[in-house]
Amino acid sequence: MALTHSTQPIYTVSRLNKEIRHVLEQGFSSLVLTGEISNFIAPASGHWYFTLKDDRAQVKAAMWRGNNRGQTFRPTNGAQVTVRARVSLYEPRGDYQLIVEHMAPAGEGLLKQEFDALKMRLAAEGLFSSAHKKPLPTTINRVGVITSATGAAIRDILTVLKRRAPQLEVVIYPAMVQGADAHSQLIEKINIANQRHEVDVLILGRGGGSLEDLWCFNNEQLARAIFASELPIVSAVGHEVDTTISDYVADIRAATPSAAAELVSPNTQELHNKVSQLVKHLHHAFKHTLSVKRSTATQFEHRLQLCHPRNQLNQQTQKLDELTLALHSAINGKIQHYERVLANLTPRLMQRSPEKQLARSEHQLVQLHGRLTQAMQQQLSISRNTLSLQASRLDSVSPLSVLARGYSITKNEHGHVVKSVADIKSGELLITELADGQLKSNVI
Repeated sequence: MALTHSTQPIYTVSRLNKEIRHVLEQGFSSLVLTGEISNFIAPASGHWYFTLKDDRAQVKAAMWRGNNRGQTFRPTNGAQVTVRARVSLYEPRGDYQLIVEHMAPAGEGLLKQEFDALKMRLAAEGLFSSAHKKPLPTTINRVGVITSATGAAIRDILTVLKRRAPQLEVVIYPAMVQGADAHSQLIEKINIANQRHEVDVLILGRGGGSLEDLWCFNNEQLARAIFASELPIVSAVGHEVDTTISDYVADIRAATPSAAAELVSPNTQELHNKVSQLVKHLHHAFKHTLSVKRSTATQFEHRLQLCHPRNQLNQQTQKLDELTLALHSAINGKIQHYERVLANLTPRLMQRSPEKQLARSEHQLVQLHGRLTQAMQQQLSISRNTLSLQASRLDSVSPLSVLARGYSITKNEHGHVVKSVADIKSGELLITELADGQLKSNVI
């Protein structure tokens, strides 16, 4: 049976990994997550490599030198961090990983990052668009206020309305303005006010506080409820420096609850207020347009980054870093191995030290010298005994000894020993050897 159809493409592993990397990078442009750092490595290239994990899972991550250069926070193993990253794939191994663009200790800036992410997403959907914002009614007879019934905000609003337009009726929709369930109550009161149609405009607000205190006004469901409201909503959350998602999606944003009360109450300064409001509205529209343009630019920049040679360079740099670390590990292993071998050979080398060999040789030389001296003395003694014995034997057969006993030796003038009378002639000179001299004679 054939493994492939004639029209079905055949993938290589590298092509598959490359296409999967593009799918991951396009599908997850940017995300924020938190976890614990482990296996942190910072090689000489300046890049950071680590694992981000929680109690049930882990993922590999890399932070390039250009992104971590401005970091004031130095990550360590075990540290809890919050990161903004995009998902990618390291093609040589087929491992998916995070490319971290920003890092901070866990908790620091997390709410701000969530705020920015939600703000960008809702802006992209058009919830902040000026085209959807409802103007304040020309005539306002009754004002609805959604806030805490005991907070400073309601007192400020009532004080301003009483001073500027005491004829206005006020309907209070009491709700929690802080805590986990606050956004649910705020949504409920917006829906009730829209169902009853008993007010001309709604003021949604509270006094100032920290980002955590105002967090219920950054809820996505609350933002969608404000956007869907048929009644115009004036957002008056916190002080002038405080900004929430409710401020962006509301029809009008007031700097403070008191300012919201001034906006909905008629006054001789109404024209001036309208002009000011138009300026604010223009500023808001400009910020929204700028935000949309920035979002579009970010998308184009992301698409450009996907095609940028730097991605390939970073991939290759990461591979080089891994090979460098592996090489260093192998070199260290070899060094440790040869150190152990050297440690084992050192005692054996000491056993074969020239000094010890020389000492042993000197000892053997002394022993051999003694043995040689003893052997020479023994051999000399034996030779002397042998010589004495041979001398005795030689002396016993020596002619001198025979002569000393009274014998003599007769030789002719040629020195030949005369052994028979037949060996001599008349008139021949004979020499006779005696023990104490020679005797010459002539044969007659």
